[in-house]
Amino acid sequence: MVGTANNGRFRQAFSVVNGGQDLGPNSAPASNAGSECGGIEFTREDVEALLNEKPKRKDRFNLKERCDNMVEYIKRLKLCVKWFQELEGSYLLEQEKLQNTLDSAEQKCNEIEVLMKNKEEELNSIIMELRRNYTSLQEKFTKEESDKLAAMDCLAREKEARLNIERSQASLSEELARAQRDLLSANQKISSLNDMYKRLQEYNTSLQQYNGKLHTDLSTVEDELKRIEKDKATMVENLSMLRGQLTMSRASQDEAIKQKDALVNEAACLRAELYQVRDDRDRLQSQAQALTTDMVKYKESSEKYSAELDILTTRTSELEATCSSQNNQLKRLHTQLATAEEKLQLSDSSALETRTEYEGQKKLINELQTRLADAEFKLVEGEMLRKKLHNTILELKGNIRVFCRVRPLLPDDGISTEGKIFTYPTSTEILGRGIDVGQNGQKHSFTFDQVFMPDATQDDVFVEISQLVQSALDGYKVCIFAYGQTGSGKTYTMMGRPGNPEQKGLIPRSLEQIFQTRQALKAQGWRYEMQVSMLEIYNETIRDLLSTNRSSSTDNGVAGKQYAIKHDGNGNTHVSDLTILDVRSAKEVSFLLDQAEQSRSVGKTQMNEQSSRSHFVFTLRIFGINESTEQQVQGVLNLIDLAGSERLSKSGSTGDRLKETQAINKSLSSLSDVIFALAKKEDHIPFRNSKLTYLLQPCLGGDSKTLMFVNISPDPSSVGESLCSLRFAARVNACEIGIPRRQTNNNVRPSDSRLSYG
Repeated sequence: MVGTANNGRFRQAFSVVNGGQDLGPNSAPASNAGSECGGIEFTREDVEALLNEKPKRKDRFNLKERCDNMVEYIKRLKLCVKWFQELEGSYLLEQEKLQNTLDSAEQKCNEIEVLMKNKEEELNSIIMELRRNYTSLQEKFTKEESDKLAAMDCLAREKEARLNIERSQASLSEELARAQRDLLSANQKISSLNDMYKRLQEYNTSLQQYNGKLHTDLSTVEDELKRIEKDKATMVENLSMLRGQLTMSRASQDEAIKQKDALVNEAACLRAELYQVRDDRDRLQSQAQALTTDMVKYKESSEKYSAELDILTTRTSELEATCSSQNNQLKRLHTQLATAEEKLQLSDSSALETRTEYEGQKKLINELQTRLADAEFKLVEGEMLRKKLHNTILELKGNIRVFCRVRPLLPDDGISTEGKIFTYPTSTEILGRGIDVGQNGQKHSFTFDQVFMPDATQDDVFVEISQLVQSALDGYKVCIFAYGQTGSGKTYTMMGRPGNPEQKGLIPRSLEQIFQTRQALKAQGWRYEMQVSMLEIYNETIRDLLSTNRSSSTDNGVAGKQYAIKHDGNGNTHVSDLTILDVRSAKEVSFLLDQAEQSRSVGKTQMNEQSSRSHFVFTLRIFGINESTEQQVQGVLNLIDLAGSERLSKSGSTGDRLKETQAINKSLSSLSDVIFALAKKEDHIPFRNSKLTYLLQPCLGGDSKTLMFVNISPDPSSVGESLCSLRFAARVNACEIGIPRRQTNNNVRPSDSRLSYG
């Protein structure tokens, strides 16, 4: 619908962007004041009325009146399109003004934002520097405090150690004094023991002398005894007296021996006591030496601790001085920090003002962007209306629509030394519809209904033809065929890549849309029946791809069924004995497509690994009836994948491939002859020159909606073939084949009806 947005909102078909105000029925842009339209204005209702206007036929056989009416209708359509183009130009000017205003506002906003960011970065750097200084000073202060506390602890420990050393030194001095006293008493005792030992030695000497004297006396006595014995006789009378003396001497001798033994025992005791005293003296001397050594060590350690204590005292005084200076510096930093915070508050207030201004500018930009979006939406809406009017004019003229698709470069493709082969104009008039080809320094320009660049997806392509596919359900004959050289992407466009849902071709997507729409139209009372058939034209022979006994007849070399093409008076085409199957879902058709794909003739050439060696024709016949209104429609959807044109010098075909290439080129040449004859509006159109053109006769010269895809390759070595394909497509685009006619009737469909290709 014209004027309907994609999100379901309704707007006026034409509106002015300035201030978001819509044009009233009697208003128009200022740029149209002196236009060639003579002040004529159109509203949405006028356009819809113009599109829905049906020709008044007083006499249906008065062709001149019909032609005049049609010419007048086309003039009004052209006038409407011209007025819309002028309106579109005014919209573009207004959009450019809004864009310039938006750019200036964005530039100003960007400058303010950059200024604010610079100022904010400067303030942030100052704050960060102050914070870093504050952090470093705080760390230094903390470190100095910890050093001071550690020094105080160390000083306290040193004082305590010094007191402990002094106490230990006093106790050691007392022990030393006691040891000295013990040593003195031990020395006195030793001297007394030495004196006693000397006396004992003297006494022992005297006893030894006395013992010797006694031995001498004994020997003298013995001598005297001997002398007495000799003089016994003489001394008999004195014997008794001598015996008494002898007894007394023996008693004195025994007493002397006893005294000797007592003295010996006493000497042994004195020796033991002497040894004990010597051991005590040695032990006391060793203790005295150890105490002397400890005292020397304590004196040295006390001197060392005294020196360290002096050093710590000096260091403590230095730390106290440093701490006082750090406190003063910290106070100064606190003052600087307070000043910086005041500056930061001032900068925050200025930043807030700048941000407020920035928000205002941003709001203005958002408003401008909204107005720009509205303008773009209205521009898109107008472009949709322009396309609809353009398609209406083409349908009224009966032209064949042509879409051009350029496939992406493949790894096997060469690289052009002259730069890009294909370029795409960006002007508003032919944006998305033009393509330029460069060859030998020359540029050849072409304009079609739509041009798809290499990055276009399968979905992008199908969106553009979906309405055309919808026409088949509405009761029109629709034909879409792909043309181009071998390896240009025709089969990929029509069939896609199996197993990849995102790369499905036009045929699977069209079937999905048709069956989905059929399900949606059930609520409006519509019931549809559908039939499908598939065939290929191989070497000017028709092959039924859905036939169950096809393989047996062809493999044995026996000729299969002979299929004949017939056209009836209603413009329908029938193929005799062709397999026609009723289908109820897209899955059934997909299964049949896979079956036909396996039966289709393909071969390997130097230009393509899997080259289609035949023309593939898929036909879906649609019969619908509305149970409430009893309205009936008959639509036909023909989807055709033509075999690719190729040059023998490049394909290197021999044997069967050579025959196939010759048959393909002959049929495509016949198609070219038909197109040339249609373009020149000759009386005789050579449809019967080939099976392909005869089968496509209703699509090329009847009342069908026909669309051709021209597929071209970006390979530099194929630029000549691409240029030929584009020239052929331009001639096809200029052909007028007649106005499409909707097929409706109130009669019940006969049970033996056959599929039509018209």
